Amino acid sequence: MSSSLPLTLRVHRAITEVPQGTWDGLLDDAALPFLEWAFLAALEQSGSAVPERGWHPRHLTLWRGARLVAAAPAYLRDDSDGEFVFDGAWATAAGRVGLRYYPKLVLAVPFTPATGRRVLVAPGEDRAAQEAALYGAALEYARAEGVSGVHVLFHTEEEAAGLEAAGFALRLGVQYQWRNEGYHTLEDFLGRFHAKRRHQLRRELRALEAQGITLHTLRGEALAELDPEELFRLYASTVDKYPWGRRFLTPDFFARLLASFRHRCEFVEARKEGRRIAGAFNFIGPGVLYGRYWGCFEELPFLHFNVCLYHPVQEAIAQGLRRFEPGAGGEHKLTRGFEPHFTYSAHLLLHPGLDRAVRAFLYQEQAAVRAGLPRWQAETGFK
Repeated sequence: MSSSLPLTLRVHRAITEVPQGTWDGLLDDAALPFLEWAFLAALEQSGSAVPERGWHPRHLTLWRGARLVAAAPAYLRDDSDGEFVFDGAWATAAGRVGLRYYPKLVLAVPFTPATGRRVLVAPGEDRAAQEAALYGAALEYARAEGVSGVHVLFHTEEEAAGLEAAGFALRLGVQYQWRNEGYHTLEDFLGRFHAKRRHQLRRELRALEAQGITLHTLRGEALAELDPEELFRLYASTVDKYPWGRRFLTPDFFARLLASFRHRCEFVEARKEGRRIAGAFNFIGPGVLYGRYWGCFEELPFLHFNVCLYHPVQEAIAQGLRRFEPGAGGEHKLTRGFEPHFTYSAHLLLHPGLDRAVRAFLYQEQAAVRAGLPRWQAETGFK
């Protein structure tokens, strides 16, 4: 197909409008696992990321004739729930001056605060050029639909320069992540800490034996033994504890993952006297482990730390993984060897006055985040 043919934008109201093989043909390591067609389809077909819950799929694809050149998961949003990049203050400010903030267009993976590529580009294409073309198409579509702006959430650092060149303002966030510094055993990792902190961590690790709890990671065919309803109950046991908790996901979401996405799933189970009392449903990408959904049916001291932090770290070391991202939030991670790292989002508001106000806010916020990073790093307890 001649590269001189013009690009054509198509907007899809379901990921299933794009053939799975065609979409996945654009994937690279930086897009895995959450931009895989099967994961996005599980979110939509399970009733989790659907219009009734404020997620209106508008996936953007660029075609040169019959060839898919670039694509991005995109949604019109009625609110900001489940995005994990908090812009509620911007929406409030817009409302106070009579501006409509919703709907907005987001290029994101619903309910997934994990860094990854947000624009897919076909092999052999000029990545920078096609990213720019897709950002331009997204803005053109946003103007045509009369939405307030375009937001790209948890994109990679590599994509930041192209977004800035397209006129977006960058926002910095911070997540606590574990990086493999060449550890061969968990003891190698513990050896990085000062003695007092190392003693604390070992005490927390020993708690499992005293409580009669065993941990095990299920992968591959072993996942077939899991009950999606039980996985949902574990997930709900966590979100239901908090006033702000929301059951974004449905039981069918877990059923679909086990049916069509098992190759990217892991489950850390905690058993006591033969009963499963807690677990963490995680995802695996090339060299990276992602912690996602934790829950417990019995509260015990240090159980969460062992299931969600220590055991996955031990497994990551054994498998030679580069990184473990346990998810958003949780300053308790900082004192357990999870170091602060930047996350990124990009924002362009189509009302000039609102865009200026947001950019001024982001300038100050970014300076504060950069200044805080060394202080947070010092709290890890490393030697």
